Amino acid sequence: MSVLRSGSPHRPARSLATVAGILLTLLSLLLALPGTAGAAAAKRAPEPSHPGQDWAGSQIARHEGTAAGGAPPAAPLASVEGVDVSSHNGNVAWSTLWNSGVRFAYVKATESTSYTNPYFAQQYNGSYNTGMIRGAYHFATPNTSSGAAQAKYFADHGGGWSKDGKTLPGALDMEYNPYGATCYGLSAAGLVNWMKDWFATYKARTGRDAVLYTSTNWWKQCTGNSAAFGAVNPLWIPRYGSSAGELPAGWGFHTIWQYTSSGPTVGDHNRFNGALDRLRALANG
Repeated sequence: MSVLRSGSPHRPARSLATVAGILLTLLSLLLALPGTAGAAAAKRAPEPSHPGQDWAGSQIARHEGTAAGGAPPAAPLASVEGVDVSSHNGNVAWSTLWNSGVRFAYVKATESTSYTNPYFAQQYNGSYNTGMIRGAYHFATPNTSSGAAQAKYFADHGGGWSKDGKTLPGALDMEYNPYGATCYGLSAAGLVNWMKDWFATYKARTGRDAVLYTSTNWWKQCTGNSAAFGAVNPLWIPRYGSSAGELPAGWGFHTIWQYTSSGPTVGDHNRFNGALDRLRALANG
């Protein structure tokens, strides 16, 4: 007759406890790995602390400099004058700009998922009411939240689109980080994936492929000169000089050129690369 030794019935319970401990340890290790939800949350930067100081070109001028004077050489026949504005411009004198020949405008709507331009209504509706074709843009902070989250926030706070012939597709402003590491602490692949997420989400929400605002220097440094967007997303390039200069990989031409940060009335002036009917075509999609 077999005899059970003292403590034998408790061995399975100890084994289960050991296995459970191992599984918990493995789970903790997995959550600590880069790319996991836990690590991603821990790496998120705080929301922007001075979004009113961040606009299309604010960091381009700071890092790449500006050219003297308010305008480049005479514009080609097929071009349209435009401006871009944000909260630092306050209430904009749209009739003054219209009378000077400005026919389109981009207005900063949002930054990250916490900021909306307090002057957006005056700027966005005011430009429209004067007869301009206008659109909205989002200042990206890829280290504070996902591309999808920021695209949704933008679409919900002024970045939508309607086929009325006077509304341009939204624009994504990708430039030097105003708050720290130039490339937001992300790898080239990480930034490219973040933008893909943003563009895909925006198109799903609005039906339009958004415009991309970026400088060639920043693009080369932070994306490895990716050619992933040139076939789809129109390029809005800042360069304060006599020409738009070298373009990022993937684009054979620019759609909009921000040629100065010191033009009349609002500072930032742009030229659309084409005649007015082509600008209307971009608005209509």
